[in-house]
Amino acid sequence: MDMLTRRIAPHTRKWIEANPISAIGFVQTSVPDLFYYADLAGKTANVYTVELFGSCPQTTTTLAVLGETSAVRMAMAAIEAAAQPAAF
Repeated sequence: MDMLTRRIAPHTRKWIEANPISAIGFVQTSVPDLFYYADLAGKTANVYTVELFGSCPQTTTTLAVLGETSAVRMAMAAIEAAAQPAAF
């Protein structure tokens, strides 16, 4: 958690201190997809999403999905399904 909290905004650190977290999922993605995946995760399960600082901000960034294990699993499954190319 120390490594994680060094890479997030101060208001997110306060959320982490106030809420139990039993799982964290990470997604390395493009900046535009970051917002799509964060929105998708939040609509899929009761999770908190945050961008981690320290990635290459021009092309790639990292999304952290925080919450209870089952919620993080559901959110990560939705992100993975959305990231798969459509089958024709």
